[in-house]
Amino acid sequence: MSLSRRTREDYEGEIRNNKRLHRVSRRRRDSGQPSPPPIPSSFSTLDDMIKAVRCDDSHDQLEATTRFKDILSLSQGFKTPIDVVDQARLIPCFVQFLERDDQPKLQLTAAWALTNVACGTSEQTRFIADLGAVALFVEFLTSGTDELKKEALWALGNIAGDSASCRDIVLDHGALSPLLPMLNPDSEISTLRIATWTLSNFYQGKPPRVDLEQVKPALPALQKLIHLTDEEIVTDACWALSYLSDGPIEKIEAVVELGVCPRLAELLLHLSDDVIIPAIRTLGNIASGNEDLTQLVIDNQVLPRLYRLVTQNRNKKVLKEACWTISNITAGNGTQKMAVIEANLIVPLVYLVHYAEFDIRKEAAWAIANATSTGSDDQQIKVLVFQGCIQPLCDLLVCADPKIVRVCLEGLENILYVGEADKDDDGVNLFAQMVNQCGGLDNIEFLLTYNNSENYERSMAFLERFWSEEFDLGDLYDLRNDLEKFSLEIEPDLSEVDNHSDS
Repeated sequence: MSLSRRTREDYEGEIRNNKRLHRVSRRRRDSGQPSPPPIPSSFSTLDDMIKAVRCDDSHDQLEATTRFKDILSLSQGFKTPIDVVDQARLIPCFVQFLERDDQPKLQLTAAWALTNVACGTSEQTRFIADLGAVALFVEFLTSGTDELKKEALWALGNIAGDSASCRDIVLDHGALSPLLPMLNPDSEISTLRIATWTLSNFYQGKPPRVDLEQVKPALPALQKLIHLTDEEIVTDACWALSYLSDGPIEKIEAVVELGVCPRLAELLLHLSDDVIIPAIRTLGNIASGNEDLTQLVIDNQVLPRLYRLVTQNRNKKVLKEACWTISNITAGNGTQKMAVIEANLIVPLVYLVHYAEFDIRKEAAWAIANATSTGSDDQQIKVLVFQGCIQPLCDLLVCADPKIVRVCLEGLENILYVGEADKDDDGVNLFAQMVNQCGGLDNIEFLLTYNNSENYERSMAFLERFWSEEFDLGDLYDLRNDLEKFSLEIEPDLSEVDNHSDS
């Protein structure tokens, strides 16, 4: 049977959620000042601060907005101050202050406050966008004031990082064009860091994914940015590439055409896991495309670097991404499967299935199972068996994830078909014996009592094909029917439980 490559859309939920795996999609702007007192001396109450923001006196407006900005920037529980600002209906006031060209300090302070409000809920962020702030922030990107430019970058990055719809609002307002000059590697380092992070948020978010044509002009800049030495810049540039390559093949090819694969492979040796994770994710996305793209990943010496990661790195996210990337390579053709075997990656995968946490175990199991699928010759299957692949596949048959159970069943089936073609003189399938010795047969019988119809049918077909002489399959069918009937008879009436849940 043939398993398959997995694009990010098919990948496990918590890995697929790039928004929060990216270090922070939306960042709170730190004022760099000591924490302010709850109420500044010039205001006796919070209500006085709110009134000052709404008054007509520009001095009081600036002072009150500054205090709100400081509270939003420095509060450890900053979502509560955001809610206070929102509930006091101050967001429209701050947006209006953005138009005060005659009051540059008030304009900058309001922009700073809105940057941090955009760290709040999606509703609060969208409210800022709906009030017309995006157009003003885009205009500020060409301001003659560097501080206002930076604040606009922060704000646009936070808004775009909230959701695909907010990202599209920012792009539709033409934010990319004035951003491009700030992505020059010779730019001042703090500006370049913010600009790269903001750009990465222009690429993320789904569904829907970003329109390739809208962000294509920035691709050459990303190609340069990943070659810099600043860890923060390289990390965010790699995230942008990972977001773009997490899509249809034309987007993967757009990334590949930049010639970034050699550099991404180098970055797998980086000292920081923050860099390694988006670099390996991009390479895994490329390997999910087709056999030619998978071969490109192999040709750039990624396999020995993956070996180093799965044997020496203990970061859970790195291990998970590494195993997922390997699984996309083992889903390739026979030559590509053999390249994984020759890179000595099978034994570390077997180890991870035995001893790692479950999220890593199942990715490693998927990589092993893919190595047994169509494209593997009999000799490759035998190598996999003698490197210990049967035991981990058997062990995961009793896990709670039906998808991984199916994958392990398919992997074992592929192995046993080779054993059928290579029976000994007594007609014994040696690989079937090994499955039995590993507890696999008991686990397959257990699946017959498990409430998943697909894996039940697979398990029955498995036993019929390889153990028909050892089991009375009619009795097994009767057992299944009895269990289903028993399950229906004892199903509780949950309505009464719900009615008394507070007692």
